Amino acid sequence: MEVREARTDDEVTAALALRSRVFCDEQGVSFEADQDGRDPEATHIVAVDDGTVIGTCRLLFRGPVARLGRLAVESGRRGDGIAAAILREADRVAVDAGADAIALHAQTYALSLYAHAGYREYGGKFVEEGIEHVAMEKRL
Repeated sequence: MEVREARTDDEVTAALALRSRVFCDEQGVSFEADQDGRDPEATHIVAVDDGTVIGTCRLLFRGPVARLGRLAVESGRRGDGIAAAILREADRVAVDAGADAIALHAQTYALSLYAHAGYREYGGKFVEEGIEHVAMEKRL
């Protein structure tokens, strides 16, 4: 498995399709909420295994803060350390881009993943697209 920035339009398309399966099909998030029009400005990170995108996230940059979102892993590959590897690559990409922090909205069931990667919660819980979240940030 290789975790890196997407290199081709086909990899980005595969990442968007994976997000649709995870967020829209599995979790009931609306297509419009997932495909919010910001993907063209984003840096897409992909986990590729044998030519297939099996994990993804995106980074949006605003000054010194990178905004991580849309972290998704194929259902049959969860628990294999793919999400943690994607988060490590996101750190590297953000630092290379000059960011000094990464912020995100974590689904509460995934808090331990982000906490193990060095993220800290701030603020209270809130609901986005019917799913409980909490804001988190990591200093780089």
